[in-house]
Amino acid sequence: MPTDRSKAAADFRRVMKLIILSGLVLTAGALLYLGATGELYLHMVVAVIGGVFISVLLGCGLFAAAFFSDKSGHDESVSTATSRKGD
Repeated sequence: MPTDRSKAAADFRRVMKLIILSGLVLTAGALLYLGATGELYLHMVVAVIGGVFISVLLGCGLFAAAFFSDKSGHDESVSTATSRKGD
């Protein structure tokens, strides 16, 4: 099972890099759009970075963590530990 966990961890790191890259691209796109349609203020830039980048990172990162948990076998070990012996 260690090879499954190490492969799942490598996949998780790869997916997280893609999520971070997509968050950066989406944040830059949002800032470019807002800059093209009006004036950018410091508070607006901070709010866009917090709103877009953090939301993408949090939402996609939680989904990636759920899939990592399943692929690495953590879910299986919990379900077998909590199952009844008579079932």
